[in-house]
Amino acid sequence: MSKVLFLSNGHGEDLSGSLLAKKLVNLGHKVYALPIVGNGKHYKKEGVQIIGKTKEFNTAGLGYNTLKGRLTDLVNGQVTYFFRKFLLTFLNRNKYDYYFVVGDIVPILFVWLIRKKYFLYLVAYSSHYEGKLSLPWPCKLFLKSNKLKKIYSRDYLTAVDLAKQLKKEVKFFGNPFMDKLLINKSKNKSKIFHISFLPGSRIPEMNNNLELMLALLEFLSNYDYFQNMSFNFALVTQFSADNLKLALLKRKWQFKTIRTNENFCNAKFKLINVNFQWNTFDDILQKSDLIISMAGTATEQAIGLGKPVIQMEGKGPQFTKRFAEAQRRLLGDYVFCATNYSNKSDQLKETYNLLLRIIYMMKLDKNFLVNCKRNALLRIGEYGAGDSIINDLKNLINE
Repeated sequence: MSKVLFLSNGHGEDLSGSLLAKKLVNLGHKVYALPIVGNGKHYKKEGVQIIGKTKEFNTAGLGYNTLKGRLTDLVNGQVTYFFRKFLLTFLNRNKYDYYFVVGDIVPILFVWLIRKKYFLYLVAYSSHYEGKLSLPWPCKLFLKSNKLKKIYSRDYLTAVDLAKQLKKEVKFFGNPFMDKLLINKSKNKSKIFHISFLPGSRIPEMNNNLELMLALLEFLSNYDYFQNMSFNFALVTQFSADNLKLALLKRKWQFKTIRTNENFCNAKFKLINVNFQWNTFDDILQKSDLIISMAGTATEQAIGLGKPVIQMEGKGPQFTKRFAEAQRRLLGDYVFCATNYSNKSDQLKETYNLLLRIIYMMKLDKNFLVNCKRNALLRIGEYGAGDSIINDLKNLINE
């Protein structure tokens, strides 16, 4: 059996990496993880041993974040932290038979510099962004290395495009972060229309996203049309019930139910009732008819389930106007966003108009949801991506 080290670079990357790592563990391999950003909670959840100390930054890296977010992370030691992570990778380079990279140029650079055999799930780049994949220099050079044994892409278009550019095989099996959601796929069988809110997972940005979403619900409360709909928030454990209570009381919401032992809270504003839930993300997403999102990987999962998504542009540092626009290019025509506004009041009004339009299309256009499902297959893929990837490299890793 082989010793494998996973290098991953972000929240979604850690999630997919942990699921693939667990499958290798189940095959008898000795598997370890080195998350380059974040605290590696997904690896910990799957029982995969983490190498070195971890640290959570406000952003998920330096990609589409605001200048303030980048500078904050730099002041907090992100660059120094990255160098320490590389040094750790270098010092441990002879302990592993293979490396499995999940992410972007940073972990690719790490493994290229230590000249070890590796597999790559290129989750951070897609040809959908520009129509043709434009890799940051010198990433293409790294991908042509004979040390790279297998490449897996995040969507079909990227697999075809990258294979042409590199003149080597690139495979698309889907995205492992969808497997659990797709195997337990359930439908909303009630006649109530469910709208779910995904305010993101990073504190303190999530606080600001929550405030904007609450303002939208307060706007909707002026209309009887929304009175009988179900509204559900998926919250992360770092944002406690006490934090939620303070945010709601400040806005003059009324509490109806708080069950901290069940991670559930219900609150009311005028005629609208809203459920706030922790640790039930999968269930909330499954039962949703429509998603309102200010999140990254969670939005991809919603699209992968064939759900229409409405974005609300935030102030960042991660979910900015620029990030939201890139996400629409990545995920296709069923991610919607109100972009023509000059202030917060305009944004709420335009999002309300967009929400009505999407609901009407869902109810009146029989092809709308069918096309959502088609888009899901093209952009995210089918169930079983994790097993397909592991089966594809299984013979190589046992050599």
